[in-house]
Amino acid sequence: MRFVPFLALMALLSACGSTDFQRAAREANPAPCPNVFVLDEASRFVDFGGEVQSLSEVKYSGEFDDVVTSCRYFADTPIFADMAFSMSIGRADASEAETLEVDYFIAVTRTNRDVIAKEAYRLPVKFKAGERVVSVVQEIDRITIPRAKAGTSGVNFEIVVGFALTEQQFRFNRSGKSLKFPES
Repeated sequence: MRFVPFLALMALLSACGSTDFQRAAREANPAPCPNVFVLDEASRFVDFGGEVQSLSEVKYSGEFDDVVTSCRYFADTPIFADMAFSMSIGRADASEAETLEVDYFIAVTRTNRDVIAKEAYRLPVKFKAGERVVSVVQEIDRITIPRAKAGTSGVNFEIVVGFALTEQQFRFNRSGKSLKFPES
């Protein structure tokens, strides 16, 4: 029901014609948001707790499920992007810990080129008694992407997210092997 007044307001504004501000925004805003994606090789992790890579040694695993973004920019302002993503974190029966800290990163790059900025994050994950898989939704507000000039479009940038991996986890991902916990 809350959407009805919003839609009515939008229809009224569009019927009134464009204001100078709206017209300037359409003309000056290069519009598209940066592409956002999960880095394939950092899209999941498996924590074996040691050097042996077998199902019996797995303590935790995780993977990104979805990632979305929205952005806004006008004239020569930076691009301000908001991002939300979901991930599933699993634990083995042998794992006794009720909490886990998951490290991940967000990076901004020039499309197919160098990293402009990268920030590391730590997310505490809590399991309920007997719970083997937890779904987590995380929102990141206001990723700021500088633009050289007003005509620089968001398509010139990418926002990349992934788990911060150990060398062993990175090699495991590169190998193409896969392990998942069944949901309880």
